[in-house]
Amino acid sequence: MNNIQISKNFKLKEFECRDSGSVVKLDSKLLEKLQLLRDKLNNPINVTSGYRTPECNKRVGGSSNSYHMKGMAADIYSPGFTPTQIAKNAEEVGFTGIGTYSNFVHVDVRPNKYHFKSGY
Repeated sequence: MNNIQISKNFKLKEFECRDSGSVVKLDSKLLEKLQLLRDKLNNPINVTSGYRTPECNKRVGGSSNSYHMKGMAADIYSPGFTPTQIAKNAEEVGFTGIGTYSNFVHVDVRPNKYHFKSGY
């Protein structure tokens, strides 16, 4: 349903809550930064988790104040790049929230800088 091109390389459906079909919230700054990151890497970026309803966020163990519920966060990976490489480039394009995991990176556009590395 949300098969709408919203930037050069992203469609709205990539950010839909997996549990609720076509429901999606998306902050324009998040999309702008993801497109900048995509251009910088010159490589596809796959969104594994974008917008989450409160129910979905609770089910996956997300933070009670998760930026995913505000449409301000995405969990991503880019084939051929390590999470550490993606995180470094994400910081360079201006993401303020960055979390590095073993096989993906959490990026968000929160007001203040916050970086973390999971204990993988």
